[in-house]
Amino acid sequence: MLDLTPEVEELWDELAAAFERVMRSGQYVGGPEVAAFEAEAAEYLGVRHAVAVNSGTDALVIALRALGVGPGDEVVTTPFSFFATAESIASVGATPVFVDVDERTFNLDPSLLEARITPRAKAILPVHLYGRPVDMDAVLEVADRHGLKVVEDCAQSFGAPWRGRKTGSLGHAGAFSFYPTKNLGAFGDGGLVTTGDDEVAKAARMLRDHGSERRYHNVMLGYNSRLDALQAAMLRVKLPRVDAWNERRREVASRYEQLLAGVPGVVTPEVTPEHVFHQYTVRVLGGRRDAVQAALQQAGVATMVYYPVPQDRLPVFSHLGGACPVSDRLAGEALSLPIGPYLDGESQRAVVEGLAAATT
Repeated sequence: MLDLTPEVEELWDELAAAFERVMRSGQYVGGPEVAAFEAEAAEYLGVRHAVAVNSGTDALVIALRALGVGPGDEVVTTPFSFFATAESIASVGATPVFVDVDERTFNLDPSLLEARITPRAKAILPVHLYGRPVDMDAVLEVADRHGLKVVEDCAQSFGAPWRGRKTGSLGHAGAFSFYPTKNLGAFGDGGLVTTGDDEVAKAARMLRDHGSERRYHNVMLGYNSRLDALQAAMLRVKLPRVDAWNERRREVASRYEQLLAGVPGVVTPEVTPEHVFHQYTVRVLGGRRDAVQAALQQAGVATMVYYPVPQDRLPVFSHLGGACPVSDRLAGEALSLPIGPYLDGESQRAVVEGLAAATT
């Protein structure tokens, strides 16, 4: 699905130098490398504060808690996402409320938000799925009308623009993942909380370090969620390349769109300037997705299904009720093809030939 070795080879000398710099520094958790990465990431994203943490999941949990979301609250979100989205809501004691998605974008459908907001609602948590931003204008309009906080799940959208601003700078807080396969990936886990609010940033910094305002002065229950200096140093090497890599991902997506034109029963995603294509996900119609995936596997073509079971259908959340028929249908149609900034045209043609053979 994604070969990371070309990226490593291209940046080897800089990565090796960063590794040596950290090893010789004697500071391996937090410290100047993390502070420098936070400043550089904040400038790139156009936010006042960027708080580095140890995973995208922790970024969501800490962002929610920093905004005051807790037991008894409801957070409106999408069913069509990785489990960490709803898990983070439940982990802070709140209840996820699922709103169906738009079949064209796979993202939360803002036109359905209002009907799912109750007096217990405290926040909206949209997910910029596969690298395509949610219609944030519509989400923020609803949030403002109801006095709700907005936490953007940006795990798959690093660098994606929306109306001239980057995802993660639009809501009250943003949460990013630096899992190695992300558009900006570390060499292990890592995450980031972004916000323009000084108090939210202060709370996030305390929460990531056992709830301490300063060492041995703990003012709340927090987490051990500090980013390693080594990961920060590696991310600093990669950060200046993100825009170029995202543009190459769009080029790969455009090539897929051309190659897949006319393949029966396959719906391709729209290529837009906002979409950074963390995944290139098509819809395979007619109930044939699983058979097509099996045929592609037999032909030596890797694919993935993100996500076969929507969050509201998982046993842990199935008691919450609500109907999300579009999400249910997409879960049986979505098929992600290989994508990445180094994927060449010959490999893409092989993927499409296999897909065309499997669908005819």
